[in-house]
Amino acid sequence: MRFVRESARFACLFAVTGLLVFAGCTKVAPSDQPGAAADSTLKQVLQRGTLRVGDCLTFAPFGFYDKSGQPDGYDVDLAKELAKQMGVKLEVVNTTSANRIPNLQTSKVDVVFCNFTRNLERAKEIAFTNPYVVASEALLVKKSSGIKSVNDMADRTIATVKGSTNGDEVRSLNMKVKIQEFDSSQAAILAVKQGQADAMIEDNNFLAYQASLDPNLTVTDEALVPLEYNAFGVKAGDQIWLNYLNLFLFQINASKMNAQLYKKWFGAEPRFPLNPQY
Repeated sequence: MRFVRESARFACLFAVTGLLVFAGCTKVAPSDQPGAAADSTLKQVLQRGTLRVGDCLTFAPFGFYDKSGQPDGYDVDLAKELAKQMGVKLEVVNTTSANRIPNLQTSKVDVVFCNFTRNLERAKEIAFTNPYVVASEALLVKKSSGIKSVNDMADRTIATVKGSTNGDEVRSLNMKVKIQEFDSSQAAILAVKQGQADAMIEDNNFLAYQASLDPNLTVTDEALVPLEYNAFGVKAGDQIWLNYLNLFLFQINASKMNAQLYKKWFGAEPRFPLNPQY
């Protein structure tokens, strides 16, 4: 009887094992997890037929309103090309440095093009694509100020924009300077023009464009921080959308379209490579 019982137990185990092997070969329907194809922003944009891009429209030449009141600029051109390749309409949502992350987290926008510097602190809340533009930082000053570098800023006022990393960069210099924050880049530039601030710290490519518009302004010839690799910002956890945007960036970089748009708006070839040499 013991032999019979043991044989029956082995037969049962064999049957269960066979079922497990069979189940292992059977397709399992994907679960509805965040970032899955059904929940991806990519699918939502395609179904909606409209791409909502958050862009800072007070940050020329990256983004601004033209004479007819329409969004224009380097980032806007990139957004137009993305919408074109996706076959959808474009909706540009005016965004500030301070609300870039909240607008993504609340799904007010699908992606942010706004001179968005990648860093580890922001990456705790959102995800970033590969870089599409690179810059360092310098100071915008009046030519009559006598300011040649940040070393001339002791006991003076530096204008920064709320929500940007620039204030932190100034503090890291451990200099005796006053930091004055403004809601927008244009407000900070105006403060320099009107003498409310002695300088504005920002990306050198942006400042060079601003100085070209006003003969009374100039940009210091220095790199105050390591290179900043700016990217598109997206909601965290959506790998499908992130992969799509990275492929879009690969294509416009490989075709030289990105470099052509940069030259169109900044009047020069990109100064720094998108991929650093380690």
